[in-house]
Amino acid sequence: MVVFAGQGDPRRSLSLLWRADAPPPTRGGPGPKPRLSVDAIVAAAVALADEEGMAALSMRAVGDRLGRTAMALYTYVPGKSELLDLMYDAVHAELPTAYPESDSGDWRAALTAWAGEVLEFHVRHPWVLQVSQARPVLGPHEYAGLDTLVTLLRATGLPAGVVRRLVGTLFPFVRGSAQAVADARLAAAATGSSDEEWWAARSAALLELVPDFAERFPAVSGLEAEGPVEPYPVEGAEPVPYPEREARETFRVGLGVLLDGIEAARVGRT
Repeated sequence: MVVFAGQGDPRRSLSLLWRADAPPPTRGGPGPKPRLSVDAIVAAAVALADEEGMAALSMRAVGDRLGRTAMALYTYVPGKSELLDLMYDAVHAELPTAYPESDSGDWRAALTAWAGEVLEFHVRHPWVLQVSQARPVLGPHEYAGLDTLVTLLRATGLPAGVVRRLVGTLFPFVRGSAQAVADARLAAAATGSSDEEWWAARSAALLELVPDFAERFPAVSGLEAEGPVEPYPVEGAEPVPYPEREARETFRVGLGVLLDGIEAARVGRT
């Protein structure tokens, strides 16, 4: 399910994102109910999406978490569209805005650290991957993340026009890698069968139904014949299932090739 940001009233959404207007007054009432606020509503919505996914998100469900009705929330957040924008921007506050590696001029190490942080961020909040990048939220934390990446890329010495395109290359690459990791984690629960069961059943059927597979697809079969790619060893790391391990190794190798390309572009300009 793809969700598009920025579907609410433009001024109200941006006012909430940037906290440009004073918060509405809290309405009194019987009982020791906690004070409502935009931040409390957003925090509850993020927790809901993290635990149950985007499909579970509704104003009523968020209200239930806070012990309030959906109507009580509308005083602070006009609707689900505005809430989604606020959630998306709020979680981006988790991302670092500075990397020590850049202080020593090691742009490659800094970009590697940035990519790793962004990957793990999306794995923690897989619902963020459902928010389309076609239309940005335009919130302060989203801009801070963009500003951080541009700063790291400007350290390469490449011109602004190239940096702009590298932003458009690196960010989708990391998001795509995170999607592969997130899907690998969700597949078993969503389908009711483990990766081992799924592959065992289909591999046997494929070999039976397509006995000339190797002749029909020689390039793919050639890769398999050369043996599996050994995972990059990470000291102290917990073992992970094969699909996630493959996704993470693909991310590591692909990022290295992209950074090699940036280095080649830098050398080409000197």
